[in-house]
Amino acid sequence: MRQWEKALIGPEATFRDALRSVDSTGAGMALVVDGERQLIGALSDGDIRRALIHGAALEDAVAPAVNRAPICAEAGQDRATMLATLRGHSLRQLPILDGSRRVIGLATPADFLDIPVRSNPVVIMAGGKGERLAELTKETPKPMLKVGSRPILDTIVSNLSGQGFRNFWLAVNYRAEQIEAHFGDGSASGLNISYLRENKPLGTCGALSLLPKPAEPVVVTNGDVLAQADYSHVLDSHLQSDAQATIVVRDYQMQVPFGVVNANGASVVRIDEKPTQNFTISAGAYVLSPEALQLVPADTFYDMPALLGEMIRKGLRVRLQRAEGYWMDIGRPPDYAQANADFGSVFGG
Repeated sequence: MRQWEKALIGPEATFRDALRSVDSTGAGMALVVDGERQLIGALSDGDIRRALIHGAALEDAVAPAVNRAPICAEAGQDRATMLATLRGHSLRQLPILDGSRRVIGLATPADFLDIPVRSNPVVIMAGGKGERLAELTKETPKPMLKVGSRPILDTIVSNLSGQGFRNFWLAVNYRAEQIEAHFGDGSASGLNISYLRENKPLGTCGALSLLPKPAEPVVVTNGDVLAQADYSHVLDSHLQSDAQATIVVRDYQMQVPFGVVNANGASVVRIDEKPTQNFTISAGAYVLSPEALQLVPADTFYDMPALLGEMIRKGLRVRLQRAEGYWMDIGRPPDYAQANADFGSVFGG
């Protein structure tokens, strides 16, 4: 929100000071901070009202009524995650803190209403068969499997359209008629939806050769990944960089279920019991500039790692951007079951 600094009050503030702060911002919350703007706690208009009802005077210090463990967002957290936090906890305000717990902003639901329309094309790779899901995809393409109350692809399109994207290209192959019948041309939802029809499987990237040459970067995402990634923020960061490709990545941990023996020759140096290894993995979403798309061969099976590798070999810059929030690659039956279990709390129905 604008003028969020007016929500800041010191630890010596009175209830009268807090009410003035709440009234000046309209945010319904005052944030109690120290001299370095480090958060001490939060005081909502409801907290103030309850304190006054229970006998506090307007000139009393607010300290006893302060909530010292409010729900907060971290600096750099994407818009989708912040909005999900606001909705999930029925909050009207969300303090934003940096790594030192200094207040750097205050988000409200109104901040997410004024969303600019994006002309950039969005390509969703929805042509896969989903063989690892066995019987589930025998008659239904994987992107059309229902998670919660609607198909996976519905949720992906809805999330992206909610971030201002309007021009969609769905790459289709396996049981494409179901996807096309469901979405049509998108006009019923105020979208422009077209199709990249693969006559044969073209991998995770080959269908991009069917895309009319764009004049601006393209957002590409897999059709079987449910995520709260802020694609609008990723696109803005890409545009501000000198990169020709951006990979959205996540941190992934894998625990070895055994004791790992570290040795020097035949001599044991150390035994690590069930260590955890950390990896940076692709989240299945990308932003590609027109220069990158020119490298995709026509009518050829081609995967995204091959394209990115070719770009690196040619000296084009490939950058990464971490995404926070919920993420689930629905590739196996346990993943599909977990996504259904999570859906209501994460996506709201």
